[in-house]
Amino acid sequence: MRWELDWLENRARLSPNKRAIIDEDTNKSWTYEGLNNRSSSVASWLKSQGIKKGDRVALLSPNDISYFDLLFACGKIGAIFVPLNWRLSLHELIEILKDCTPILLGVHQKFKNRFTSLQAVVPSSIIVGGHMYEEMMTLLDGSKQMESISESDPLAMIYTGGTTGKPKGVVLSHQSIQWNAINTILSWNLSDEDVTINYMPMFHTGGLNALSLPILMIGGTVVIGDQYSGEKVVNSIKQYNCTIILLVPTMYHLLIQSDEFQKSAFPSMKIFLSGAAPCPLQVYEAFQKKGLAFKEGYGLTEAGPNNFYIQPGDAQIKRGSVGKPMLFNAVKLEKEDGQEAQVNEVGEILIKGKHSFSHYWNNELATIETKKGGWVHTGDLARKDEEGFHYIVGRKKDMIITGGENVYPLEIEHWLAAHPFVDEVAVIGLPDQKWGELVAAFIVTKNSYRIDEEELKFYCEQKLGRYKIPKKFIQIEELPKTHVGKIDKKKLKELSIQT
Repeated sequence: MRWELDWLENRARLSPNKRAIIDEDTNKSWTYEGLNNRSSSVASWLKSQGIKKGDRVALLSPNDISYFDLLFACGKIGAIFVPLNWRLSLHELIEILKDCTPILLGVHQKFKNRFTSLQAVVPSSIIVGGHMYEEMMTLLDGSKQMESISESDPLAMIYTGGTTGKPKGVVLSHQSIQWNAINTILSWNLSDEDVTINYMPMFHTGGLNALSLPILMIGGTVVIGDQYSGEKVVNSIKQYNCTIILLVPTMYHLLIQSDEFQKSAFPSMKIFLSGAAPCPLQVYEAFQKKGLAFKEGYGLTEAGPNNFYIQPGDAQIKRGSVGKPMLFNAVKLEKEDGQEAQVNEVGEILIKGKHSFSHYWNNELATIETKKGGWVHTGDLARKDEEGFHYIVGRKKDMIITGGENVYPLEIEHWLAAHPFVDEVAVIGLPDQKWGELVAAFIVTKNSYRIDEEELKFYCEQKLGRYKIPKKFIQIEELPKTHVGKIDKKKLKELSIQT
């Protein structure tokens, strides 16, 4: 392996006894030397199991040390790490496994009830997490020779939904992940004194790439959090002297309403970051009242996910702005006619940089469409003001972001339309203080049949992940349509106010 790509081994040499990882639930910690030894041992074991360069290794787990074990181990031998979204239904997980065809699947002990079904798809499946897994770590031999790796070799593949609802495997090379970390460290002024607690799911790029890997690269400390609550995060920030944290707006909604938030001064915290969806302005106000620095960011699995930087003072003045492009990436806003948007004009966000993704797995057409002209076409819309500060204003398509998760209406519409008593259906996102957006389904039934809401929820549970299941089912006589016969979703949003 080229020495500059195995930065964990180099960091372990520079900071062997510094605490790299802490588990919030058990308070167990691992030094950089210990973390590197674990991943080297897992890498040797993977090679002994016949895992070769380019093979996929998947993981289904809550936030856990096993993410770092397998990610860094795959990096050492040239395999591709595939974290799986545990919030998906069994059917959805099986479809992803059939797409990426992993040689090995790790299933955390918390998901043992799914092990047999998943093992039928990936025969080489193992249980990770818990005492037996940790005991295995002490017995593994980390002496096998590693592979020669280049920057362009894939390191991870993170699945994200497509416009049709079918997940796409976003392939991130060593270069993509390394340059996102470098760009973040330098643009955000991270240091080895920084400590974060990560409640973002580590199957997301936000959980792995937004703060965890940059802070590990610079020699800081990452606390692995799992079950989130307002009380818990306040106590953990105090206990571990956290300096920086990334949460989604739903989490901030719960945090600012907790008594612990009102009582705490957060003396160790430098900055609170929000991502994954636009943040309500009342969150800004809650932090301003306490004199705490708060700001938003913007990114996506295909680029970064870190792309902008804004000073905390500017964030309060220019509420809702994600700031300016970071040090080592470029951003431009493109209008429908292909021309670059001028000041305060809205355009699609296009991003370029070494942190951008390599390609979509088994989907050359989508890759070409997204990476036109060397720019990542995000499908998101923004404007920038006279000083170059960017503001996210919406999405080109009808994607819904609820609790930090991307939901694509067509997938839900297709499933609901297959219900024997449903005639027509349209799914939209409605504003929600807690979730950012909630999923709402407008349904026209056959012969005006009234379907019980609980029946519809149970029906959705058979195919859809929990966060995709509509929180509102609105049965109406007829769906409004445009003059060309398309469902008018704008009118549906207006109708939702009246129902």
